[in-house]
Amino acid sequence: MDGAYFLYHSIGMYPGKARDLAAAMAEFALTWGTADDAQWGWVLPRRQRFIDRWRGILNAAPGSVTTCENVTAGLHAILAALPDGHLRGRSLLVAADCFPSNHFLLQALAPRFGFTLKTVPLRQGAARVEDEDFLDAWTPDVGLALLTWVSSTTSARIDLARAVAHGRRMGALVGVDITQGAGLLPFDVTAPEVDFALSTSLKWMCGTPGAGVLYVSPRLVPHCAPQVAGWFSQDNPFNWDIARFAYAPDMRRFDSGTPGCMAAIASLPALDWHAGQDHAAIRAQNRRLTARLFDIADALRLATLTPREEERRGGSVMLRLPETVPAAQVVAGLRAEGVSADHRSQTLRLSPGVLTTEAGVARLEAALARLLRG
Repeated sequence: MDGAYFLYHSIGMYPGKARDLAAAMAEFALTWGTADDAQWGWVLPRRQRFIDRWRGILNAAPGSVTTCENVTAGLHAILAALPDGHLRGRSLLVAADCFPSNHFLLQALAPRFGFTLKTVPLRQGAARVEDEDFLDAWTPDVGLALLTWVSSTTSARIDLARAVAHGRRMGALVGVDITQGAGLLPFDVTAPEVDFALSTSLKWMCGTPGAGVLYVSPRLVPHCAPQVAGWFSQDNPFNWDIARFAYAPDMRRFDSGTPGCMAAIASLPALDWHAGQDHAAIRAQNRRLTARLFDIADALRLATLTPREEERRGGSVMLRLPETVPAAQVVAGLRAEGVSADHRSQTLRLSPGVLTTEAGVARLEAALARLLRG
């Protein structure tokens, strides 16, 4: 039934994932559970390899990437580390269709950090924030803009180069949440150059929960003083002199106390697998199958919320289901037919990846047609 798996916007899969994950966890259990002194010498290099895999994906310089539990935690870490007063009295710009968790965080931080949260709204009846509306709202009062590269509800992709260029003209810091495109679409933190970037390993990267990453530009890192400091925030973690604390010169300053390594180790097999793939071939398969999904939408007369132009979208196709057919009922019916998908309100979310096949798409089409008729 793997051929009808359409959940890469949520949890990515690849051939042999369960086997590789089990082997990695078994090796960790054996190492951590053995009464000797080999644990950290085994764990920390694997965490570093996880970071280096992500550096390769981002084209990021050494010392500019570290781990975080999730995008929300990483966003909090960088905002709290900015120089005192950078955001106070200014605006922080975000789109209404950003990942809601980020917006919840920003709402909570606005009064504490003294910034005005400026949320660019959807147009009447629209499903996504238009680039033009976001740029129109990006005025000189904005101290920082958080961009969502690919929307989780429409798979619409912003014109990142245009947005970053505008941000430079406005004198703002520019951060970007790349979660919904990372691992499928090429991304380079230097082209265009962004100040920070955030992602999870869950989706197209096929990793596990808790394996988030935070990139901060080497230009910005020296000006950051993370609020949560600890022994791993130092250049030498084994400095025990409490009168001589100093932040590490690179992204290690964001590492605080003893680093959580489990999620990175659990996700490393997926990142190793990803590093060995033909990424152009994966994208071509995705584009071939998403084209089929647009054809199915047309045949079933379903509205598409995702732009059809390849350069304007991520790897998903989001469909608007009729109000007369509850989306939860459709998703349950698809599940009964061996088709894995999900929904947000009346939006059916479909994301084909490496395990998705033409036969799986045909099964989706037949099942969806029956459910909509029924």
